[in-house]
Amino acid sequence: MAKFTRQFPSAPPRGRKAKRELSLHHLKKDIVMLYRALSTALLLLMLAPSLTAQNPSASKSNIPPSRSTYLGRHIAQTMHFSGAPWLIRANRENEERCSVMLGQLNLKTGMTVCDMGCGNGFYALKMAKMVGPQGTILGVDVQPEMLQFLRTRMEKEGVDNVTPILGSFHNPHLPRNTVDVILMVDVYHELSHPEVMLRTMRDSLKPNGQIILLEYREEDPKVPIKPLHKMSKVQILREYKENGFRIASQFDKLPWQHMMFFEKDPDWKPSSK
Repeated sequence: MAKFTRQFPSAPPRGRKAKRELSLHHLKKDIVMLYRALSTALLLLMLAPSLTAQNPSASKSNIPPSRSTYLGRHIAQTMHFSGAPWLIRANRENEERCSVMLGQLNLKTGMTVCDMGCGNGFYALKMAKMVGPQGTILGVDVQPEMLQFLRTRMEKEGVDNVTPILGSFHNPHLPRNTVDVILMVDVYHELSHPEVMLRTMRDSLKPNGQIILLEYREEDPKVPIKPLHKMSKVQILREYKENGFRIASQFDKLPWQHMMFFEKDPDWKPSSK
C-alpha cells in the first residue's frame, strides 16, 4: 500500500540568505501570476469571435435593425417560452394532422435536418427517430428556456441525435452547406429579420436542400388563429422569391396550414441594397 506523507511548512529562514530566498520566492510568485494573467487574456482574445456570435447582445453595431413590417406584412412577436405546453398539447394531432405532415417530409436515414424555432422539441424528437442514429437534428431556438425544455425531453425519451443551438434573432448559427432540410412550423411569420435569416438559411443548405414551410392559412377564416399569426400563399411566395427561393412543391391537405417546399433559385442574384 502506498504511503502518503503530510507536508508541513518549514520554519521561515533567517539572515541575509533568508532574505534572498524570500525575494526569489516572491519573484517566482509574481512571474507565475503574470503568466496566468497573460494566458487568460490570450484565451479571451481567441474566444471573442465565438462569444460574439453566440451572444445576441454582443457587437450590437453589427446587428441589423429588427423589422415591424416586411413587404407589407406585419411581423408577429415570438411566442414566449411560458406558452411551451401549447406546443405539446394532447389534441394537436387531431387539429393539425402532424403525422400526415411528417409523412410528407420525405426524410431519409442519415439526413441533417434543422428544426428552426424548435421550441420544446415537439417535431425535433419525432424527426430524430426518422433520420436514425446516423442522422442529425439541429434544434434552433432563440430562447434558452425552450432549449432547456428540449434537453429535458431528450433525456426522458433517450434521444441523443438532436443538437440544441441557441440562435439569435438575426443568425441561426447553422453550418454552411450542411443541411438537407430546414423545417419551419408556424415560425417564419415571427422572424424579426426575415431577409437576413433567409439568406443565412440559404447558405446553410446543401445544393439540393429545401426549406419546408408551414404557416396557418390566412385565406381561411375558419382557422382559429389570430390573423397576425397567419400568412397567405401570395405573401409567402413574394417573400421567398425576393430572397432567392422558388417553389418546388406544395401539400394542401392539412386542416389548418399551408405546407410549401422551397428550393434555391439558381438564377437569383441578391440585391445591392
